[in-house]
This record gives sequence, structure tokens and C-alpha cells, in this order.
Amino acid sequence: MNPDVNRLIGFYKSPLGKIARALVREEVIRLAGSTDKRRVLGLGFASPYLRFTLERAERVLVFMPARQGASAWPREGPSHTVLCDPLEMPLTDAAVDLIIAVHTFEHAADAEELMREIWRVAAPNARLIVVVPRRRGMWAAADNQPFGDGNPFSKPQLERLLRDHSFVPEHWRVALHLPPTNHRFFIKLARFWERFGRLFGPLFSGVFVVSAKKELFPAVPRRRKLERYVRVPSLAPQAATMEEAKR
Repeated sequence: MNPDVNRLIGFYKSPLGKIARALVREEVIRLAGSTDKRRVLGLGFASPYLRFTLERAERVLVFMPARQGASAWPREGPSHTVLCDPLEMPLTDAAVDLIIAVHTFEHAADAEELMREIWRVAAPNARLIVVVPRRRGMWAAADNQPFGDGNPFSKPQLERLLRDHSFVPEHWRVALHLPPTNHRFFIKLARFWERFGRLFGPLFSGVFVVSAKKELFPAVPRRRKLERYVRVPSLAPQAATMEEAKR
């Protein structure tokens, strides 16, 4: 089930959401590299992490699922947001160079079909950056923020999903080592918690941030969808009988 867009906006306006966005965005920027003249696509609710792409990228699109709802982004200038079905994206084949997916995979009804669609729209050697909640992390178990919704992933699960659909993981990062609470003590020491948590590897992390590169072979074709023939009975107006008129 997708979180409501208003809940996502409210979270990122909260003190916890602001520091979470800053910590995760740092990892996304490191993995994205240069965006000069690249075509960038954000999936799910990736807009809080895409502002660094606006000035240099050739174009930036943000696709938000219909079940979640959409919000205009950015605030200044024309909106880059598109409300659509992530399994049927309105793009031609090999249309984008960089895909950043946040709040996407943990809510996908069919993650394999989503990967097939991502592979279709990704250009040769395109890069996919995925942010997902870590299965054994504190954030996946907390209901006060959107990373606690949906189905979290373990590292083997996410790696298998990517490799099975011709995306080779290149770099793994972890983020959000602080507890998912708005308490002032933890918010003020968020950077300390992040540095301290890294000493223990991914043990106390809340999300995985992974960068994967598209491979052309083996190709990943879309599943063929069978068209359903629905017989609609012909309806013709009829005069009401006397008994029906008395009712």
C-alpha cells in the first residue's frame, strides 16, 4: 500500500524528516555523480532528493504513483511531476540515463514487473539508484515515518532483484543510523549518531542506498499482458409495468 502524498510531505517538513532527507541525499549525490546533460527520472516520492539535478541535467521528470497521489515540484517554475502507473510509464524505450527510486520498491505490488519497466525505459549503461528500508533496521519497525510502511528489504533480496533483471549493483551505502524519533536530543546529535553508527557497519542503519548499472544482456522483456474480452449486455429502455409503477 502506498503512503498518502500528504503524509510524505508532512514527514519531510518535520525535524526528523529534514535530517533524514539531508543524510540520505548526501549518499544519493555521491552515487549519482555528474548529471551534466543527462536525462533524470525520479520514481515514487523522490522529489526531496532531486534538486541537485535541476541546473545541469538535460531534463528531470518525477513520476508519482496514482495510489500515492502527486504534488507539484519544484515550487518555482513549471512542474516536473507526472501522475502515472509505475508499471506503465509514459516513456519510450531507453529514454533516461539516471533513475532515482525512493519510497518505491517497498510499495510495489509487483517488484519484478517494476524492474522490467525500469529496464525498458533505462538507456544503455544507465544507472539506477534505489533507496529502500533495511529489513532489520529500526526505521522499518517504526510507524511514525514512511520508511516504516511497505515491505523492507534485506541486502540479498535487493541484490537478487537487481541482478535477475540485468542491473549490476556497483556501490552499496547505508544511512539513517539515528533512532526514528523527533526528540530534540537525537535530532541535535544526528550527525554524531550517523558517524558513530558507521563504526558498526549496517547493523544500526535504517536504509540501503544502492547504485546499479544496466546491462543490455540478457535482455529483460516485458510480460505479455493478455487482453480480456468482457461481454457487456445490451440494455434497451423498457416501459415500467403497472406493478412496478405502484411501488
